[in-house]
Amino acid sequence: MKADVSIIINAVFLGFALAMDAFSVSVADGLNDRKMRKREGFKIALIFGIFQMAMPLCGWFLTHYLVEHFSLVRKAVPYIALFLLSYIGINMIRDAGKEEVKENTKLGFRTLILQAIATSIDALSVGFTIADHSFSLAFSETLIIGIVTVIVCIFGVMIGKASASKLAEKAPYIGGIILIVISLRIFITEVF
Repeated sequence: MKADVSIIINAVFLGFALAMDAFSVSVADGLNDRKMRKREGFKIALIFGIFQMAMPLCGWFLTHYLVEHFSLVRKAVPYIALFLLSYIGINMIRDAGKEEVKENTKLGFRTLILQAIATSIDALSVGFTIADHSFSLAFSETLIIGIVTVIVCIFGVMIGKASASKLAEKAPYIGGIILIVISLRIFITEVF
């Protein structure tokens, strides 16, 4: 029983740690679309949660079946995150002054998927920490990570939306800068 509780507690803390990038991007998304409906905000949180759950499972799979190839993927992670988040952030800043963008700031599905990949790709390495677990235990842990991410990201979108009305003109710039800073943080911590 104690082992089960410690695994759950560990998964919750790991979920919070892994969700911080997704939380920041959720805030940026909320800033970018202050008229976002609750359903859209939940969709953002759910997509981030699914990816935060799927990436450690992919890492678990890689450690079990493709160990020799995983080191190549692991080395590419910071570069992929840097490219994807910087690209999205730069586009947000570039498009901030355009009239047609101000009228329609909806987050596209493609952009949302790119954000989810970029913020969760570093979670692949979590698969190493759960490599000795059975699939059912690894799945349970990653499910908890996904649920924690959904909850954290819902709050992120809410915070972003609440702040957007006060920062209406600057919100897309702030959101873009947040994404670029996150991409640089991931890159610097993973490479150096």
